[in-house]
Order: sequence, then structure tokens, then C-alpha cells
Amino acid sequence: MPSFNKILIANRGEIACRVMRTAQALGYRTVAVYSEADTQARHVQLADEAVCIGPAPVGQSYLGIEAIIGAAQRTGADAIHPGYGFLSENADFARACDSAGISFIGPTVEAIHLMGSKRLSKLAMLEAGVPCIPGYEGAEQDDATLAREATRIGYPLMIKASAGGGGRGMRLVKSADELAAQLRTARSEALNAFGSAELILEKAVLRPRHVEIQVFGDCHGNIVYLGERDCSVQRRHQKVIEEAPCPLMTPELRQAMGEAAVKVARTVNYIGAGTVEFLLEASGAFYFLEMNTRLQVEHPVTELITGQDLVAWQIRVAEGRPLPLKQDEIRLSGHAMEVRLYAEDPAAGFLPQTGEVLRWEASELEGIRIDHGLVEGQAVTPFYDPMLAKVIAWGATRDEARRKLARAVEDCVLLGVKGNQRFLANLLRHPQFADGEANTAFIADSFGADPSLSPQPASPAELAIAAALLYQASATTSAHQGGLAGWRSAGNAPWRLVLRQGEQKQAVELVVQDTGQQPRLLARVGDAQIALRLLSADGRWAVVELDGIRRRVAYHQRASQLWLYGRNGNLELQDVTHAPADGQGGAGSGTVKAPMDGAIVEVLVSEGERVGKGQLLVVLEAMKMEHPLKAGVDGVIRRVQVTAGDQVKSRQLLVEVEET
Repeated sequence: MPSFNKILIANRGEIACRVMRTAQALGYRTVAVYSEADTQARHVQLADEAVCIGPAPVGQSYLGIEAIIGAAQRTGADAIHPGYGFLSENADFARACDSAGISFIGPTVEAIHLMGSKRLSKLAMLEAGVPCIPGYEGAEQDDATLAREATRIGYPLMIKASAGGGGRGMRLVKSADELAAQLRTARSEALNAFGSAELILEKAVLRPRHVEIQVFGDCHGNIVYLGERDCSVQRRHQKVIEEAPCPLMTPELRQAMGEAAVKVARTVNYIGAGTVEFLLEASGAFYFLEMNTRLQVEHPVTELITGQDLVAWQIRVAEGRPLPLKQDEIRLSGHAMEVRLYAEDPAAGFLPQTGEVLRWEASELEGIRIDHGLVEGQAVTPFYDPMLAKVIAWGATRDEARRKLARAVEDCVLLGVKGNQRFLANLLRHPQFADGEANTAFIADSFGADPSLSPQPASPAELAIAAALLYQASATTSAHQGGLAGWRSAGNAPWRLVLRQGEQKQAVELVVQDTGQQPRLLARVGDAQIALRLLSADGRWAVVELDGIRRRVAYHQRASQLWLYGRNGNLELQDVTHAPADGQGGAGSGTVKAPMDGAIVEVLVSEGERVGKGQLLVVLEAMKMEHPLKAGVDGVIRRVQVTAGDQVKSRQLLVEVEET
């Protein structure tokens, strides 16, 4: 295999930036590809060259094999790194690279084809003697066959997309009467996400730990494993917290699972980075789940405990060189944890969020690594996965890593788009997780009452700070001066504001007790009184003194809107003091609006049809997931304003139900 000089990264976001970092450090030139929605994206800015490969939808850009190969040829790139997701596990893409004389930084076409199918890979592992979960992996995919096999397997069981992962096309079925509906949804998600509607069924292994082994192979027949990662904390089958090593791991179990993973890799003569995933029961029994023939999202935790750069290993192997270490030379040190920062609202059922990134500042705590693809001013669109960044911590002990990670998550400032920081920090501080006892059912069983999962009103202190900032901006504008010189006093007459948070309004009275560069203020919010000083405010950070205690607060203001980084993350408030009174409507009006930008997958009702509260009306696809939209009242469909295939905007009216 010849060496190469220029690497095209066939991906976007944080993984494209992460691959570029290593490639450039090793002396390679890099090429970015981007869609029309990503013109100003960070990975485009970091690359030496960049090529637009099409419109925003992934099928017209990041999944366009011909466009990506063409971009490599036009720029003279002699290697392609696929990252993860998109085409990273697409055998046709790897084959197209080979045909074009471009080195594919990944495994062979044959390995991708076999291990990219949950059905075929499971059949191969059963034949090789690797322990597997009982289930159905057959080629017959009609509903009658799957229903018959489900009865044989027994409930509860899992439906899984054969061609992919990440929770897409995956459904837990508890009884036979749920099967038909769950098959329909799983097929649709699988087809949209992976281009294949093929499914497998497996007996549901309840409350296991999810443990995966990092393997690496080269073209000289060497295969090693680099320890394990515990990915048990999951939500809807998507990993939330990943750590290495597994809290319950013993040297004997690590060796057994590692050797099983190497056996899986040898079955397909594996070359490059791969991950073999297992379900681990409390008894110590483990079952093969799948093999991912790519770099994993959570690879940084392995890098931090081994001291190895796995992207550098990938490039080395792709150039035909042997692995840099033998099995007995691999050492594990300390503990590492990773969480994924998503544009989503945990308090609204983890609804993905779209909008503009107004502020982004990553934590600078020692021992913290932030992999991200964010720049201020960029748009978070509905076309791609909502993951924005990964926050990773290393510590000498598990508890040190956990504690540092919780603080780092809270220190990452994200304004303009809601994120899941409070949810993540509360998970990391939960006693059950801190004790290392969390399994795959942890969030569902033990975390449902957490405050991060329900809407939280702004605290009186946050409303007081917001009022002070809005008043300062108003006074400064009125006085046509900078800084805080515009404060004015009207004796003890309070300045009254009405602030709106979502659909809720809150009155705040602000009394200026003395003027100057750092005026003393008294805010009244309901029955609460808060004494404060606004010591400084530069448009990004405010320094306030609340009841004698100083604190820094990140904020962003645009006209009457104020974004404040509060105790629950991104807090958006609007000054509606002088806004006209609201009209009629709201909850119970029967209107169904799009919760975010997206595409209509299916419309299940027509005008004049009678529907019941909770009945499914429309299915919206956004950020690679389907979102069912249901009737909020009993009534009759008065108006349907969309059809399947329509692109819709957040808050766009879709269906009107006349309440009966």
C-alpha cells in the first residue's frame, strides 16, 4: 500500500475536525466536503481545501458517493477518512474508493459488508462459536414471518435495523399487540437512516451492561484489543455516558472479552479500527451484539487511558504499516469519561432543537478534552444528528474523572440553542452512577423524576439578573453612552418589566437604590426580594453581586430577547412589557404545530375525520429520528396543511382539530 499526502474527510461536525487535527499534525494536507447548509461550518474553516458537494439533505450531499469521489479527484486527495456515520460503514463507498485508486482509511469491503449487517454478522458469529443473543436473523422479512418468529423468541424482544445502530430503527416490544406498529416505525427509520429496511429480532436482555472492546488490525495479520469501554448509560438505546475502563471489569473478564473480540475480528481478517459490542449480564455472561467497522464516537476515552491516538493508528494501518504496539505492550492508566452535548431539550422529551449558536465557550479545565464542530453564528439545522460536541475527562481515579466531567459540562456555555448540559451533569452526580452501578435501564428506572426532565421556571435570581441587564441596555441606549454610564434614577419608583419564558410570563420590579458605575438595585419577583449590583457587562459576560456574593454570568442580548446561561443551561427570556396582549388559542385549541424544522414522513388523517385525544396524526422526521405528532383534544379534523414530503419550519401549523 503506498503512502499518501492529502486526506479528504468525508464527514462533518466534530469528527471531521478531530480527524483533521491528527492528520494535519502528522503533516498531511486535508480536504473538507460540505453541504450548502454547512458553508460556514468549523470543519470547512479548519481544512486546507474544501468542496461543496450538494444541498443540505444528506442524500444529496454527505451520502453522495460520486460527489465525494469527485471532490477527492479534483483536489488531488489520495486518501479518504470516512469518520463515523454517513458512508463510514458503506461497502459501496469503500469499493468506489478502491476503484478510483484512492486509499480508504478503514477496513476491507468484505469486512464492511459482512459486519455492517446485523443479520449476516450474527450468522457468522454463531458459526464461529461467539456467544450471541437468541433471536431471528433470517432473510424473510414479511410481517407474518416476523410475527411467527417473535412468538418463538418470546416477549419482551428487540427489533433492530440490520444495517445500522445509534438507536435508529430499534424498538423494544413488550407484547404481541405492539409488534405491527413497532415494525412499521422501525422499518421506516431504518430505511431513512441507513437505506435498508432489513430488520432482525432478538430476545430482550433486560438491565445488562453494555461493554464494547476496541480492536485494531493491520494487513500483516496482527490484531490487538485496547481495553474496553462501558456504554451502559443509555436513553432510547443511544449512548449518553461512556467510560473506560468498565467499573465492574476484572482482569480475567477483560481478557475473556478481549480475546472474544479478537476472534470476531479474525473471522473477517479485520484491518483498521473496529469495535466489538457485547451485552454483559451480572453473572459475567456476555453476548455478541454487533461490530462497528469504523471509529466510534466514544474513541477518546480509549485514547486517554492508553495514551494512543487512534486516528494516527488508522492512517498508519491504511498506509500498510504494522500496528505500533503488540498486545503485551498496551497499558491502561487512570479513568476517562465522555458525554455528548446535544442540541435537544430534555424537559420536552429530548426534542431536538434548531436555531443559531449565539454563544459557545468550551471548558478550559485541566484534564478536559472538548471535541466539537461549533462556531458562533452557525445554524443548527434539522438535516443532521443533533450532537454538537463531546466533553471528555481524564482522572487518576473514576471519581476524579466523574467530578471533573460534571464541572466541565456545566462550564461549557451554549446560548441560542437549548442543550442537555443540566441533564448530563445531574446524571454524572447521581449516587447510583457515582457508585458504578448504572446499567442500561438506569435512566428509565432511577432518573425519571430528575428536575432536568421537566420544564423549570427561571429562578427569582435569574429573573433579577435578566431585568438588570435589560434595564442597563435600555438606559445605555437612551443616554447614547457606553458602559454603565446610562443608568438613571427615578427616586424609588420601580421600573416594571414583564418577562416571558416560553409561554409563561413573570413580572419583575426593579428599584434603582443608587446610581453610578456599579448601582445598587433591588428586584422584586413575586414575594421574593433580591438585592444586586451589576458590576460589569460587556455583551458576553456579566459580573453581578447577589446578596453580597459575586458571580459571572454568560449572556447574549438581541433587541428585547435575552439569553442567559443559568442553573438549567440555556435560558431564553423576552421583554414583553410593551407587547400587545396575546390573542385566543393555546393549549386545547386543537392546533398541531411542527416542534422543529423537518420533513413530513406521513399524514395519517384527512379533513372531516373524527379523531381522539392522543391519536397519531402526522409523523415528522428531523435529525435522523421520527417524531409522532398526536391530537391534543377529541374532535374533528378541520384543516390539514401538509402532505408527505413537505419540508416544514418550527412552529408551522400542520393540522387543526376542532374540539368536540
